[in-house]
Amino acid sequence: MIITVGNTKGGVGKTILAVQIAIARALAGRDVWLIDGDRQGTAAAAIAARAENGRQPGIACAQYPDGPALRGQVRQQRGKWQEIIIDAGGRDSTALRAALILSDVLLVPFAPRSYDVWALDDMAALVDEARSTRDGLRCFAILNQADPGGHSSDNADAAAAVAAVPQFEYLPTPIRRRKAFSNAGGAGLAVSELLPHDPKAVAEMEHLIASLFNIQTIVKQE
Repeated sequence: MIITVGNTKGGVGKTILAVQIAIARALAGRDVWLIDGDRQGTAAAAIAARAENGRQPGIACAQYPDGPALRGQVRQQRGKWQEIIIDAGGRDSTALRAALILSDVLLVPFAPRSYDVWALDDMAALVDEARSTRDGLRCFAILNQADPGGHSSDNADAAAAVAAVPQFEYLPTPIRRRKAFSNAGGAGLAVSELLPHDPKAVAEMEHLIASLFNIQTIVKQE
């Protein structure tokens, strides 16, 4: 199964989510390959920090910011992995476009700000283009960096706005703005590995993982 975490809008926390998903699945015993499709290499740096600290399990990670290279490597090696997580985007790039054609699931994080919601239209156009090439791509939008209180009207308004973009389904597992996510990401850790524990951050990520991979089971059966 191949999941891309991507958005043409930068600063929405896609890399943190991609790294968290990859490590969580590796901790669950899955053979996972994390691909950093962004020239900034933030995901690759996080995994390098994990390796330097000797954390187990190790995470296989490669950086392919160029679309043809990403496409070729995934097609060549996809049979070796149970799950491939691609961190792509921050702009309309060849890597993002290649990832969309390869993926079973697209997860688009967006923040509860009007311009982040508007950026979903740009991603919707890329989704339409990818679907014209291949069938079966399922696309989900998730509220990321949401207000910690959980009852903000901004959060609710942003979630409701997804309904106006028919290319996406809203995934009702918001990830809130918590220091635990950035602290864990910088060290190449899952939030469940970070000490001291932030039980709310851990629960949010567990809910996302459960929902996302339940969705994947449906995709596989279809």
